Amino acid sequence: MLAAHTVNGCNLRPGDLIGSGTQSGPGPDEAGSLLEMSQGGKQPLVLPDGETRTFLEDGDAVILRAWCEREGAVRIGFGEASGRVLPARSAV
Repeated sequence: MLAAHTVNGCNLRPGDLIGSGTQSGPGPDEAGSLLEMSQGGKQPLVLPDGETRTFLEDGDAVILRAWCEREGAVRIGFGEASGRVLPARSAV
């Protein structure tokens, strides 16, 4: 994944964040991603407390926060990056 990222012209530097996903096992009970656990978005994933997870829908907000900290060092991060899912525009 890293090799494909860098050979296509994208610089990669120490400290860069890369979201790589989750490895899955061969059985249905070993699914590692929401795509697999929800059967391609056809069925919501029900958590033990009864809450559900589904694919993003119109109006949903996505917020990413990241930082690095170590005792004796200054905490660094990129703050918050957020966006809202907008409805698709019709091709009229």
